[in-house]
Order: sequence, then C-alpha cells, then structure tokens
Amino acid sequence: MENFNGEGNKPKKSKKSTKKIFKYLIGAGVLLITYGGVFYLGNTLATKGVIMGSVPEKAVSDLEDIQDTEKYSNLFNLRSMLFSMYDGEIDDEVLLEGAMKGMAESLGDPYTVYMDKNEFTTFMESSQGSFYGIGAQLGVRDGNVSIIAPVEGSPAEKAGLKAGDIILKVDDYEVVDLNTEAVVSRVRGEEGVPVTLTIKREGIDEPLKIEIVRAEIKTESVKGEILEDGIGYIQITTFSDEEVSDKFNEKLNELKQQGMKKLILDLRGNPGGYLNECVEIASNFIPEGEVVTYTIDKYNKKVISNSIGGDAIGMPMVVLVDGGSASASEVVTGALRDHEAATIIGTTTFGKGIVQQLKVLPNDMGGLKVTTSKYYTPNGENIHGTGIAPEIVVEIPQEILQKDYDRSIDPQFQKALEVVREKN
Repeated sequence: MENFNGEGNKPKKSKKSTKKIFKYLIGAGVLLITYGGVFYLGNTLATKGVIMGSVPEKAVSDLEDIQDTEKYSNLFNLRSMLFSMYDGEIDDEVLLEGAMKGMAESLGDPYTVYMDKNEFTTFMESSQGSFYGIGAQLGVRDGNVSIIAPVEGSPAEKAGLKAGDIILKVDDYEVVDLNTEAVVSRVRGEEGVPVTLTIKREGIDEPLKIEIVRAEIKTESVKGEILEDGIGYIQITTFSDEEVSDKFNEKLNELKQQGMKKLILDLRGNPGGYLNECVEIASNFIPEGEVVTYTIDKYNKKVISNSIGGDAIGMPMVVLVDGGSASASEVVTGALRDHEAATIIGTTTFGKGIVQQLKVLPNDMGGLKVTTSKYYTPNGENIHGTGIAPEIVVEIPQEILQKDYDRSIDPQFQKALEVVREKN
C-alpha cells in the first residue's frame, strides 16, 4: 500500500492543487516523503490528519552503529577474484545489481525488494492509466508469487487465469524467489507479443501452460449505477489511480442526485493502491476527525490518518470483499467495519497489513522498496497474514466461477442486494 504525508485535521482542499504538490511522489503506489524517502503500502497514508516528524533518535543511533564498512571489503575482494579468475564475460553492472538484490533478499521479506532500472520503471508505470501487459494483479501468498486477480475483460481473464494461480515460469524465466517486480517486468512487454505463463492451480496435479497475447491495459478505477429504487452500486477496481477518490466522489454525488439512498460498495479483486486515496474515500462515511487507520514502525512511532469527513455519513451500506481485496481495500473495509458504517459480505480478504517505503537510488540504479511499519484498523487490529473476515460469509461455487460473469448468478452480489434492501 502506498502512503502520503500531510497536515493536521483541516477542511478538504481542492485535490488538484494538492496533487500538483504531491504528484512527483506517487508513482506506483502510495508514495510519501518521510525520513528522506517515499512510503509505499500497496495502499497509502492520508494527505490529511497526519504529521510526520523528524527521524527518531534510535534510527540515528542504528545508522551510527553500522558505520564500520571494513567488513564489506570482502565484497570487493570477491569482485576482484571474479574478474581475474572467471572464464567468461562479466558485466560489472549486473554484478552490482546482483549484490544489491542479494542484500535485500537476505532479509527474507517478500515485500522488501531492490529493483533494477527496468524493474523500477515498470513498477512506477503501474500507477499510470494504461500499460502493455496481460492485465493481472500479482502478489505474494503462502510463499508463492500468485495471481491476486485478473483485470476484468483483460487478456489474462480471457485466457483463463484465475485468482490463486501460482506462477512458476514466465516464458523461460523460472520464478525462484518472491520478487514480484521481477516477474511483472517480464510479463509486461510489447503489444501483440505473446507471453507464456506456467502456473500451478489448486486441484490440478500438473502445471498448466497458458499463452497470453499482451495488449494495452486500461484501468477504469470506478464504475457505478443505480440498481433499483434508492440502491446504488459502485465498484472500485484499484486505488493505484491518483484520481480515484475524485472519481469516486463524482460517482457518489451522481448517484445521490439520481435518488440513491443506500449503497453496495464492491472491492472484490481490488489489490490496493494509494493510502491517501482510500482514506479520502472512507472519509465519506466516517465522521471528520475519527481514525481511519494508523501505522506503527519499529521505533514505536505512530502515525494516524483521520477522516476528513464527507457527505454520505450514515448512508446504509454493504461492502463486498474477497481474497483479492488487499491493502488499501482492507484499510477501507476495516475502517467501515470498525465504525459500524457497513456490513461486510463475501470471503476473507488478502491480508496485507504492512507499509513499505520507496527509495529512488541515485545514478539511475533503480529503487528500493522496504517494509517500514505495520498499519492497523481503528480498533487496533493488524490484519497482515490473516485478512478481514466478513460478517456474512458467501462463497462462489466453482461451477459459477467457470461461467461468464452474470450478477443474477453471483451469490455474493445477490446477498448484498438482499441485505442492503433491509437496511434503514
């Protein structure tokens, strides 16, 4: 989840002026300047309601403790040995990138990753309105790089990729670690050029090979309509659109003008995005000044994101979630649940409750994404590794999943409609 920095509880300002200031921070997720860097959550911190202070004294002390760099002379010794002894060509840039990747990977955290120049460029492109690829959100689940959700109408969905599919190979590249950015950079490519994924699917013994032709992937982050008298439906497909809260507010007001009195909010398959965006969206339903989420780092530094208030507080609402609802989606879901602003229906969410800081490296050497803190729901729950269990569990049978999508046979949607009809 991505994160942003901001000031105390102030009236909501024009997003255009705010984004002009922060746009250069955003990139692929939530980017927040603090400690001289940028925060990436897979969601983001609010632009309102938080103040980032100076670097903790303990952090300064920790940095002072690692000033002894003599031990790293062996790294240069190893480089010299390779250049003098290895019977083959050596690319010094590749050696350097390999050493940097190894340092990050040694932490054993799949979300702490060094990205080389190409991987970093691909990562930053993820926040743009369109790109060339297959249209599938990837993530780490149960120690594997997996499909979180294919984008609706994408080549990935049409080719039959499903949420939960484990990626074993991309063409001839074997996925041997948990660097999702390395996988994404290989899945992306030129329009019209096919890529073959070798996947492992639950219930099938042998790996499957699926060829997918890359195409331009355009992300429509917000969709909505009136379903029936007084009941509206809004789907948010991603929070990685820096205008998603504006688009949501426009759609919310549009449906209210059409007579909407109740709402179904669909976050299924939404893998997250900017934290500031999800906080602003949740604020529509939570009183101003109330906590939406907060983070705590290893120095016990707490950063609170408060609601900036909105015009739909008290509106009867149902939220739909599933295993593809991650990060920023879980911030919204947890906040609405804890403030008793909505009934949660579906299946348990993905379970990503940590924050990463994104650092751009000098000399065009890519970037580092490093886990820096955990985030919590207003009631103090960290959902990392567990997710959020819905109040009403509704599974979608396999035989329905294999059919073309139709709301009339979607048991989760039908349950949401049933529950919201009964709300006052």
